[in-house]
Amino acid sequence: MGFKVGVVGATGAVGRTMVEVLEKSGVPVSELRLFASERSAGQTLTFKGVQVKVEVLTEEAMREGFDYLLFSVGADVSRRYAPIAAEAGTTVIDNSSAFRMVPEIPLVVPEINGKLLKGYRGIVANPNCSTIQMVLALYRVHDRYHLHEIFVSTYQAVSGAGHKAIVEYERQLAGDTTYTVFPKQIAHNVIPLIGDLKDDISQEEWKMINETRKILNSRSIAVFPTTVRVPVRVGHSESIVARTLFPIMSKEDLVETIASGEDVVVHDYIITPIEVAGDDYVHVSRIRLFDAHTFGLWVVADNLRVGAATNAVRILKLHSQLNSDLIVESEAEEVEGR
Repeated sequence: MGFKVGVVGATGAVGRTMVEVLEKSGVPVSELRLFASERSAGQTLTFKGVQVKVEVLTEEAMREGFDYLLFSVGADVSRRYAPIAAEAGTTVIDNSSAFRMVPEIPLVVPEINGKLLKGYRGIVANPNCSTIQMVLALYRVHDRYHLHEIFVSTYQAVSGAGHKAIVEYERQLAGDTTYTVFPKQIAHNVIPLIGDLKDDISQEEWKMINETRKILNSRSIAVFPTTVRVPVRVGHSESIVARTLFPIMSKEDLVETIASGEDVVVHDYIITPIEVAGDDYVHVSRIRLFDAHTFGLWVVADNLRVGAATNAVRILKLHSQLNSDLIVESEAEEVEGR
């Protein structure tokens, strides 16, 4: 049995990574379709040795019916096309911010709350890249000691803002000082603002606050983020100080608790973005226990993979495993209707 899968926004930085991750994931794909804007249509991407032509994204294509569609486009585009695909019976895994805080739509990090996918059909929201790596580093601590407060400063790579941001960054490295993607020059600089401000908190910071609470299913967690863009091509970093309601037994216990998280790797030495580019794990170092309730850590992950494409493909894999009966039933209905 193979799945009919599509990637919407296939020519973007995350979309291309989705195709790459999907190819190496072991997901049985019988048909892959790639979609993008008219400007990008006609390009080809390689999947399992075959050149796949990128098609124009249309409502008609979304009505065809897929097993899975991976969306990596802006929120407005997702709001227009994802519901059409979902209505046609497709499970849509959306990487934009469009549906993350819709109460009835699951916001999923499979290692943490993948059980929400059981028996579910429709749109699944993929969290913000910075949120994903933070909650993966912290969720076992929350399970055991109950997180009370999280103070986090992010150091986010330019690739998190898309392909145009990478081009602007590389152009500035070559000496051009103009900028349009970021509010300031990013090469040789840091910018302590990602997204527009609302009540003195940026869009990116609101995402980390609200999404963390939804994923960990706890409205009582207080999150205090400062999101910063740094001149790194790939790989987000985070400096986190967190406090727990219940006392932590020892540093050794804290380290073991964090390391027990799925797809989390703890290091005795410092880990940096350049070392994790291209892998699918959250890397944690500089773990410190300040007192029985307060600890600090340094978290690094590939934002294009762990923070977007890999999480989306993991959602697909887990959904297909948990709902194999629904998929078989759907295929039977399709055959009967022919």
